Amino acid sequence: MREPNEIDFWRGFALVTIFVNHIPGIFFERFTFRNVAISDSAELFVFLAGFALRKLVDGPAKPLSARYLILRLEGRAFTVYLAQLVIAQLAVALLAGASLLLDAPFLLDWNNASAIFTDPVRANLGLVALTFQLGYFDILPLYVALMLASPLIALCYRHARPALLPASLAIWAYALTFGVNFPTWPTEGSWFFDPLAWQLVFVLGFLLAGEDGLGGLARRHRKWLWRLALPLVLLGAVAAKTDFDPSPIALPEPKLFFVFDKTFLSPARLLSNLAIVAVFAGAFGAIAGALPRIAGFLSLLGRNSLQVFCAGSLLSLAGQIFRFAYGGDVVSDAFIVMFGILTMGAAAWASEWRDRLRTKLSRAPAA
Repeated sequence: MREPNEIDFWRGFALVTIFVNHIPGIFFERFTFRNVAISDSAELFVFLAGFALRKLVDGPAKPLSARYLILRLEGRAFTVYLAQLVIAQLAVALLAGASLLLDAPFLLDWNNASAIFTDPVRANLGLVALTFQLGYFDILPLYVALMLASPLIALCYRHARPALLPASLAIWAYALTFGVNFPTWPTEGSWFFDPLAWQLVFVLGFLLAGEDGLGGLARRHRKWLWRLALPLVLLGAVAAKTDFDPSPIALPEPKLFFVFDKTFLSPARLLSNLAIVAVFAGAFGAIAGALPRIAGFLSLLGRNSLQVFCAGSLLSLAGQIFRFAYGGDVVSDAFIVMFGILTMGAAAWASEWRDRLRTKLSRAPAA
């Protein structure tokens, strides 16, 4: 298993904050960094996913063939897709069971789930096609879309490197200019995370992970980037603390370039995320030195991000139901957070234990 490192640490940090933020009203959500920034852990999670993709593409001493690279990346996309199907169905069962147990039929309407009970045939087809998404279970569909497109990103980087960032910027600008997004079905609407816009932060993570190009430029000028990014982080903190959000009425067209829109990853949110990355990049060494156990634990979560994300998503929904049933106060909220984080840690540990067992059995001599 990998030793604790900066990417796994921040990915674990993002997973914990996503878990907390997906329990609306919980006391501890006021301490997550979305309260002091325009962006939040979703941007950080997708950025780090792009970063991890670059490490996969560049990792082997001998570059993977195009065919093997495509198969590996699309296989990962299929794994994430299956994970989304499983946790979506478990979430539906959790809401249904809580509705019966607590005699609260309105729970069936929580998190955009009503269609699965009122129109089950079409809604189940939508779950399989990813066109019907439950609230707070809509990040993995974005990740599936990005992983499906990842071979194009990797191959474009290999064979047309100068075109990758301009193409990504053009697609992002097109989505913001015309409000283009994937539709949902059978409910009317669109994806909460527009893949056409969010691919940019994924591509930026991919490019900044390298030692050459944009990543090399950023590393050579890290001090200057830090000085430029710090004021942006402070401005974002002021905007978050004062609940400042530009009014669309007074803004010129296309308005999505000027509002703090999450669905289309508006420029303000993108810059906020990049500024936070620039300010805190390289901080892992100091954090690990001062808090080695916390650094190790969050790195453990980050190493097993898919399993932990799935567990955290279901635990967040369970936390929502628990707060409805028993009320929300500091003590019960502390129990929810501690139980959830420990369970996420157990899921990560179990995943690594399984991998170690599989490796041990593969090396055992045949009887």
